[in-house]
Amino acid sequence: MPYTPIVATLGYVLSPDGERVLLVHRNARPDDQHLGKYNGLGGKLNPDEDVVACMRRELREEAQLAALDLTLRGTISWPGFGKQGEDWLGFLFLIRRFSGAPPPQNEEGRLEWVAVAQLVAGDLPIWPGDKLFLPLVFNGDPRQFHGVMPYRDGQPVGWSYSWV
Repeated sequence: MPYTPIVATLGYVLSPDGERVLLVHRNARPDDQHLGKYNGLGGKLNPDEDVVACMRRELREEAQLAALDLTLRGTISWPGFGKQGEDWLGFLFLIRRFSGAPPPQNEEGRLEWVAVAQLVAGDLPIWPGDKLFLPLVFNGDPRQFHGVMPYRDGQPVGWSYSWV
């Protein structure tokens, strides 16, 4: 069976001092698969855009920010992650510079600046698998990681990655 994932972006916007990251606390829609969790910003790739254009669009739509400095930190394949078991493929970005100011919330929930250390430590309600890859996003290693994290019943059942 061919692998036909939903392609998406996931971005982590750093504060100017690099100590905090802008997250959305998904608390606005009761039917949200991510309800109650903190997450980076991003979303599904449109057919007519590349992943960088998608990331820039999602930042404008979700936080009214223009990305000035994006770094692709890696990719993750999430087989079985979707609400109905759909496969996802995510491109993860670190945004170190931006213009604009985020509103207090968007249609998915509250936008909050959170200490990077708190996020990486897993001290927030996040997806269980986020605890495995978030240290790679923020560790300062210039290489990209490319991982696979299969999910079953809302839980990761494996995690492997390579550096390039």
